[in-house]
Amino acid sequence: MRVTRTVLPSVAAVTVRTRRGDGAGSASVITTDGHLLTSAHVVSDASAVDLSFSDGTSSAAHVVGADPLSDLAVLRADGPTPPPVQFGDAARLQVGQLVVALGNPLGLAGSVTAGIVSGLGRSLPTRSGRTIDEVIQTDAALNPGNSGGVLADSGARMVGVNTAVAGLGLGLAVPINETTRAIIESLRLTGRVRRAWLGIAGAKVPLSPEAAAKVGSAAGMQVLSVVAGSPAARAGAHPGDVVISLDGIPILDPTGVQRAMVEGAIGRRIEMTVWRNGALVDVVVEPEELRIP
Repeated sequence: MRVTRTVLPSVAAVTVRTRRGDGAGSASVITTDGHLLTSAHVVSDASAVDLSFSDGTSSAAHVVGADPLSDLAVLRADGPTPPPVQFGDAARLQVGQLVVALGNPLGLAGSVTAGIVSGLGRSLPTRSGRTIDEVIQTDAALNPGNSGGVLADSGARMVGVNTAVAGLGLGLAVPINETTRAIIESLRLTGRVRRAWLGIAGAKVPLSPEAAAKVGSAAGMQVLSVVAGSPAARAGAHPGDVVISLDGIPILDPTGVQRAMVEGAIGRRIEMTVWRNGALVDVVVEPEELRIP
């Protein structure tokens, strides 16, 4: 199978040592100078990382950067590596399309399973409490150790990073798309990802027909809580507001706010339109950099 011949040599079995003991996962070579992509939870608190490839070569590696909010991490091999995988675009996937999972399940290096895309646009909560958007659902068999491995399309392009086993016949993968490629590049170049923060939490709510007619949307994000002293609190936002747009971008749910909180929003004055007491109100917020404990 062309996918196996093309992709498998670039997939490594990952062995991790931590204070809690040893762990395992998978990773894929993504650059000619030895950078690899894996899941952040695979290398969490790693004191040592070792790679083994299907051709029998091995190498130590170190963590360049990890982003628990997207569950992605970049490694750098200390020795030579095979050629990199080719990135695809998960945005082009369709339900029913053939995909192949390659990785190191249950310590069985070089394993390959095939299946189909059984769902798109799923959400995956991370250990940080945030949610990864546009997650790929597949019925390709995944097991512990597959995390960090490649989900490839029939053209041998990497379209996802296998990250979770949600149940029998149900696997999830973080997509390779415009957003995650930016995260990967930031991790590779700087070792971290900068995000903006407003200090609000909310939930999607439907708008009444009257409100919908005025704001031009059938839904918005109702503010449930505002962190004291946060940018949103200083701007005058309060629980009960329904966020309609942020920086001119329509907001339908908390995911929309997350997407707007990119590095370029840090320290920039942004207009947030809310529905409050039967009227549209504009407040100006100045997001701060999100600090992860």
